[in-house]
Amino acid sequence: MTSFEADCGSARVQPSPNHGERADGRRPDMILLHYTGMPTADGALDWLCRAESQVSSHYFVHENGEVVQLVPEVRRAWHAGKSSWHGETDINSLSIGIEIANAGHPGGLPDYPKEQIAAVIELCRDCVERWSIAPERVLGHSDVAPIRKVDPGEKFPWGELHRAGVGHWVEPATITGGRFFQQGDAGQPVEALQSMLSLYGYGTEITGQFSEKTAGDVEAFQRHFRPERVDGIADFSTIDTLHRLLSALPRFS
Repeated sequence: MTSFEADCGSARVQPSPNHGERADGRRPDMILLHYTGMPTADGALDWLCRAESQVSSHYFVHENGEVVQLVPEVRRAWHAGKSSWHGETDINSLSIGIEIANAGHPGGLPDYPKEQIAAVIELCRDCVERWSIAPERVLGHSDVAPIRKVDPGEKFPWGELHRAGVGHWVEPATITGGRFFQQGDAGQPVEALQSMLSLYGYGTEITGQFSEKTAGDVEAFQRHFRPERVDGIADFSTIDTLHRLLSALPRFS
């Protein structure tokens, strides 16, 4: 594919060869946000458009807010890798991938410029309206691939997106003392925590044992929904925030 018409009117087209058919005729019902994690935006965009990279996304958002479309939305871009959500593992077939130019953790986790976030919000709104994507299915790469991925990072302003009508969010509970659960703990409270994470969508195994995998899932949850402290420890703030998010979902309200 050498060129195509942009799905989002504000986007400039720069085709990537790295895409295929969505499995089983699936329509995208999820937006997955990434940071590039590379030193420069131009270098990251060039890499996503090279056949040898075997990676791509549907959209790329520069620091100044310029939006580039690499793959048509009806096609399956290669951005999620090994990942899962609500038991589904072909996240590429379910999602629209948006790469946001940011050096990420390797580059010291710089702030996202206002112009860039404004562009991400408008792009997400456009995709949500076109594909009727539910707020709780606007996610970060770290949500669907805990431990393996940490983008778009704890500095990504999920609350700002929500206030603009994009994504699912509640204000995180204040971090206080009190009882907490961490790696090595076991019992019914740990099983209840694992059940809540699984109900929300994380690939958490319900074993009653607070394993390294559970700690990674808690850390991914914190990175998105309670970014003030990302430590993999299920304290009151983490558990209360998760409970209120679940309660706010249509299927539980």
